[in-house]
Amino acid sequence: MVSAIGNGEPQIIIGKNCGFSGTVIGAYDRIELGDHVRCGANTLITDGDWHENDPRAGKPRPVTIGHHVWLGVNVIVLKGVSIGANSLIGANSVVTKDIPANVIAAGNPCIVIRELKEHEIISPI
Repeated sequence: MVSAIGNGEPQIIIGKNCGFSGTVIGAYDRIELGDHVRCGANTLITDGDWHENDPRAGKPRPVTIGHHVWLGVNVIVLKGVSIGANSLIGANSVVTKDIPANVIAAGNPCIVIRELKEHEIISPI
């Protein structure tokens, strides 16, 4: 499911050759996915809190996901996050802060587990 809601002109930009399996992408502002992004079953990518009438909710903030990123099953990517190219996010992770390029990250909250080795990195497009 892809939905763009909000008062302005929300944008959802999806690169070439991306794959989704039961993924929900909900944008108030802007969500951008690079080329060759893979989303495992039941992933959620959102740039807002989904409670715009609640004073406790913060403002929407854009989400950027780089080329060749792989999000495992049940991953949640929250507002304001940037995930660098070639990174892998482990199953059931909640991404609340930026993740650099070329790493494996997992957990709740999601943290870097290790850097990818040179032979594991996919060359830029």
